[in-house]
Amino acid sequence: MCTLQLALLQVFFLMVPEGVWPQSSSSPSGAVPTPSDVGPGSSGGTLQSSLEGSETPWPVPGISTVGPTVVTHSAPGNGTIDLFPVLPICVCDLTPGTCDVNCCCDKDCYLLHPRTVFSFCLPGSVRSSSWMCVDDSLIFRSNSPFPSGVFMDSNGIRQFCVHVNNSKLNYFQKLQKVNATHFEALATEFGGGSFTSTFQTQSPPPHYRAGDPILTYFPKWSVISLLRQPAGIGAGGLCAESNPAGFLESKSTTCARFFKNLTSSCTLDPALNAASYYNFTVLKVPKGVTDLQNMKFQVPVTLVSQAGSPLLSGNTCQNVVSQVIYEIETNGTFGIQKVSVSFGQTNLTVEPGTSLQQHFLIRFTAFQQSTAASLTGPRSGNPGYVFGKPLLALTGDISDSMTLLQSQGDGICSVKRHEVQFGMNAVSGCKLRLEKVDCSHLRQEIYETLHGKTSPEYVAIFGNADPAQKSEWTRILSRNCSVSAMYCISCCVIPVSLEIQVLWAYVGLQSNPQAHVSGARFLYQCQSIKDYQQVTEVTLTTVVTFVDITQKPEPPRGQPRIDWKLPFDFFFPFKVVFSRGVDSQKGPASPILILCLIVLGVLKLETK
Repeated sequence: MCTLQLALLQVFFLMVPEGVWPQSSSSPSGAVPTPSDVGPGSSGGTLQSSLEGSETPWPVPGISTVGPTVVTHSAPGNGTIDLFPVLPICVCDLTPGTCDVNCCCDKDCYLLHPRTVFSFCLPGSVRSSSWMCVDDSLIFRSNSPFPSGVFMDSNGIRQFCVHVNNSKLNYFQKLQKVNATHFEALATEFGGGSFTSTFQTQSPPPHYRAGDPILTYFPKWSVISLLRQPAGIGAGGLCAESNPAGFLESKSTTCARFFKNLTSSCTLDPALNAASYYNFTVLKVPKGVTDLQNMKFQVPVTLVSQAGSPLLSGNTCQNVVSQVIYEIETNGTFGIQKVSVSFGQTNLTVEPGTSLQQHFLIRFTAFQQSTAASLTGPRSGNPGYVFGKPLLALTGDISDSMTLLQSQGDGICSVKRHEVQFGMNAVSGCKLRLEKVDCSHLRQEIYETLHGKTSPEYVAIFGNADPAQKSEWTRILSRNCSVSAMYCISCCVIPVSLEIQVLWAYVGLQSNPQAHVSGARFLYQCQSIKDYQQVTEVTLTTVVTFVDITQKPEPPRGQPRIDWKLPFDFFFPFKVVFSRGVDSQKGPASPILILCLIVLGVLKLETK
């Protein structure tokens, strides 16, 4: 009888364990995959990762694996799964014709496997996965056609998780084919220690990674060096020659040089001679150091404009380098394809304590880009606006940033103006000095001061709007001052304030929302002034406000539910107890004991 009681109690605990309700999360609650099977109903295949730069078969944030990981799944057929494909919408591609660092979906990078070049991927360039998890003890058989696996959470409880089938949010990873080309790279990246010791010199990497120093070669002396970008150090900003330039890192530096004897330094100091900045070749890829005689690995530095050598003429040192600009074109893992340099030169007077300030600029662009793409300015989003980026406006066929008033130190309106930043409410003001003109000319002058020399006609719907495509722009609504009939002969109605109202909203997938402008309006506040010919200045104000009109979808009715099935004889003990009626109380106490144990077990589960 005791054995029967314990058996029934075990069946109950099996059916109502701790954590009975399913939990949905972007990761299986910090679970660790275990190499166990999920039950007799699961298929026997294993899913293996081909993610570049990842050490776990599934992209589960917060999960660390120890040892081999086996994830069982029951997906039919031979379909492959890609967890990190390139997104059709690349939100981090903000610079046309240039590879944005760590933007894994930027087509300008020409990267088949971005994680081999970038140390990480910016948010929005890859998508995350969603999981549905329940306690593993509840699962007797898995008939799910979707990828599934058994994970161990931080409390040591085994969790059975199913990868949610949502093509808009999740990606499935393609199985990787190992061949001779990348066998060594995979073995080095994912392999552990070796029993055999190696003494050979480490071979150079096959291509540059973002931030790597760029190798140069001086054929005249057969010397390998690095492309330098001098930078200022210390309080005086003295030039540090050893600062290397980083691959794909466009950067500008400024530093100062001081000369004790410019007479000798004029012609002997290589830092003043333009030739020292292009008398070498640049290696396309690092592996070019293994074959320096092969010119296909070397790129000459092209001189854009002629630069003369330093010349000491009387008391003047002529043709001194004051600015160096490198233009480097890259093509993904194929490396550097073209290098050009241009100079700015100046003359220095020979006198004690002469100093020179030099500027160095290195700019990386994508190889073989069209001229039209290189002439367009930076985007404010791709496609959706990025908060803090300029709000784009269109006047005629010219695209520019929308602006606000800016004042000088004394509060007078300046020629310079503040850029309107998307999503940022702002207010600015200044004082405009008036000239003695008639009322209509005065009113027109104030309008131009408030909205700029040219009034914007359209505002860009998205941050990557093309000025040539009018459908990508929306017209700005405007309400000017209403000049009604005035009985005061010396009065003039003038605008004193401009409020720019922008309505915007998120559109697209909730996992990858895109901010777009729905509409914009100019509202002018006017004021009537008497004896305007005697007024010398007027205070003007500009205000910009952004209103979010995003409409979110209706919430889902509920998460997917599990089809609970109980044994056919689950209620047999209760049926026996209650069928005996009052007489059962006089018989053996075993059924009553079983019922008490079950109740105690339920209470124990609820208190945990």
